[in-house]
Amino acid sequence: MGVVSTIMGMIGFGMGFSAGLVAGYFLLIYVLPNDVKDPQVRPLVEQSSEFLQTLLPEIPLWIKNPDYDRLDWLNKFIECMWPYLDKAICKTVKQIAEPIIAEQIPQYKIDSVEFEQLTLGGLPPTFQGMKVYTTEEKELMMELGLKWAGTPNILVAVKAFGLKATAQVIDFQVFASPRITMKPLVPTFPCFANIFVSLMEKPHVDFGVKLFGADAMSIPGAYRMVQEIIKDQVANMYLWPKRLEVQIMDPMKAMQRPVGMVHVNVIRAMNLKKKDLLGSADPYVKLALHDDKMQSKQTSVKKNNLNPEWNEEFSLVVKDPQAQDLVITLYDWEKVGSHEKMGLNVVHLKDLTPEEPKLVTLDVLKNLNPDDPQNEKARGHLVVEVNYKPFGEQELASCNIAIGEVEKAPQGTPEGGGVLVVIVHEAEDLEGKNHNNPSARLHFRGEMRKTKRLRKNRDPRWEEEFQFVLEEPPSNERIHIEVTSSSKRMGGFRYPKETLGYADINLADVVSNKRINERYHLIDSRNGRIQVEMQWRTAT
Repeated sequence: MGVVSTIMGMIGFGMGFSAGLVAGYFLLIYVLPNDVKDPQVRPLVEQSSEFLQTLLPEIPLWIKNPDYDRLDWLNKFIECMWPYLDKAICKTVKQIAEPIIAEQIPQYKIDSVEFEQLTLGGLPPTFQGMKVYTTEEKELMMELGLKWAGTPNILVAVKAFGLKATAQVIDFQVFASPRITMKPLVPTFPCFANIFVSLMEKPHVDFGVKLFGADAMSIPGAYRMVQEIIKDQVANMYLWPKRLEVQIMDPMKAMQRPVGMVHVNVIRAMNLKKKDLLGSADPYVKLALHDDKMQSKQTSVKKNNLNPEWNEEFSLVVKDPQAQDLVITLYDWEKVGSHEKMGLNVVHLKDLTPEEPKLVTLDVLKNLNPDDPQNEKARGHLVVEVNYKPFGEQELASCNIAIGEVEKAPQGTPEGGGVLVVIVHEAEDLEGKNHNNPSARLHFRGEMRKTKRLRKNRDPRWEEEFQFVLEEPPSNERIHIEVTSSSKRMGGFRYPKETLGYADINLADVVSNKRINERYHLIDSRNGRIQVEMQWRTAT
């Protein structure tokens, strides 16, 4: 009976299960509604912003903000380089963190803290977009949208009192909007001296921590508390306007701060070569440091004299004594036309003993090419006394000022006066009727200074500095800056020179603010503008 009942039960279950499936199938068919409407299809532009946010939760910055640029090329580059960047970054982190940890652990009575495992995982960070800001300063400022959902494996072992504890960080996520500023921009590779990093909003940070192999974030309340603590601590340190500064280059070398003075006494010249038709010359000497022609000095002119004596002293600011040379050029003054160069020579500052005057007799050479046979021809001699005096620690400290501050005037500046520094940076949208070879001319107190001429350029960049030593502040004065264009071609005889625009700048703001850096619209120009930076430097 037991076997028969078992068989009958199995048959009954099979028949009941089959009957239930059939009944359920027909019930499903008859219960389904018959009035199903077709879905509405509308363009995305007609949808609401809330609907689009639910449809596309991860909209890149370059879509939401038109002033952000796509960075697909950078993300592809990082993706290809990530296996190598991972190792390089982890190695750098160890090199930076281990000395700091070794210095801090004794006060907590900890024996050691070691990285047993350190890897950032196989998923690289991605940049959602980048926005670059244009400023009037010598800096490059950009904002990035950073997202990284990585799978790092960071295992740290802590040993104390004979015990060992391990902590492991896994499943790390960070969403941040950093602002990166590289300044000041300098003409030495990598072309910037410092990197400043700020966060424009509180970052989103999410990660998992295992203590003794157990997930510590699963403790009730621990996850939210740790996340808020990290957000607040990071925001307190790096949320704008606070920032992280990373020095790339020595500020003294990057900003080319003065490190000393070279004092030159131009004594005499002998047996100079005749230049004038009447068998004589009108010589004078011009002094300048290599790569720093803005502070050139000039002696007086000695008329009709091939053996002139000057005994005139000059001082030049030295920024790099190992690389700079004192260039001494001899000219023949001409009343009409350009002055004729009689010859030149150099004194290497690295060959001078500091604080020891050196009397040197130099041959007047045609050029500085040692293999040029023209230098073998006698052109006369020049006698000068040179003395290099490096600055002391107090003077160097005064030169090492913060970025954006105004330097102090050099020694010898008139008491109650100062030095007016004019830096002509660039111009844009210049339009000449016949040619565009612009140069800027500065007219101030009867003096005229000019920049170099740049050929065929509507947006010239000069970056030239001019200095005016004044006995009193120019509070009620103006400086006249004129942009002109000239041509030296044959067609230039018809249109030799034309004005592209000018600007008159009131100097009262310079004296009161110590420094201004503005763009000025050029008068008599349709769209032309010129960027000029001015500083008022005093000894106090």
